[in-house]
Amino acid sequence: MKNIILVIPIAFFLASCNGWGVQPLPYNPPTPFILPSRTPSIYSPTPVVIGATMTPAIATATLSPTFLPTTTNMPSPTPSQTPVNTFTPTPVANEPALRIVILGCNTSIDITHGMGEVTNAYVTLKNVGNVELTNLIATLYALDEGREHPDKIQEVPSIPVGYEVTLKMTVDSTYKAESPIQVEASSDQGLFPREGVGSCRDLGIFVPSPDGLKTPVPLKP
Repeated sequence: MKNIILVIPIAFFLASCNGWGVQPLPYNPPTPFILPSRTPSIYSPTPVVIGATMTPAIATATLSPTFLPTTTNMPSPTPSQTPVNTFTPTPVANEPALRIVILGCNTSIDITHGMGEVTNAYVTLKNVGNVELTNLIATLYALDEGREHPDKIQEVPSIPVGYEVTLKMTVDSTYKAESPIQVEASSDQGLFPREGVGSCRDLGIFVPSPDGLKTPVPLKP
């Protein structure tokens, strides 16, 4: 009986001996380790509010529609007419005006003043303004004038508006030569433009009467 008890453990020992000093663990091929795929994170600009008992609230962005301006066929603007200022001359009050008219000439011999041939010019002064002319002085000039004749300057005290005066004026001139002449007039109201002729025509028998000289008379047409 005692031998049987010894034999059984030896039998078990021999059955389990396969030559390895250290019995290797049974080999099981390793199962390949596969990392679980991660669900990609979705980043949203909408904030998520997390609470213990609150449902996450997602803010919804509301887009207001933007309306682009539409082109509407509008009528062309009618150009406004800028009023044109029409200049209307306003008559100037107290404006003097004198018209000088050379009627003609003749020649003569002036013995009284010790001169030879002289030229006599007959000139009419017309007050065509709206102001009476006072202290009027008229002067006769000749291109070939010699000595100064006393009658080359004539004075008229006054010529009313709408009146005229005829004068006889004399200058020392060249014998039997046509003399271009000019007449200048001035008054208290100012100096007036000269009037002249290149050749003073002979009046002949139409010489104004000496009695009517220097006397204001109404303007003749």
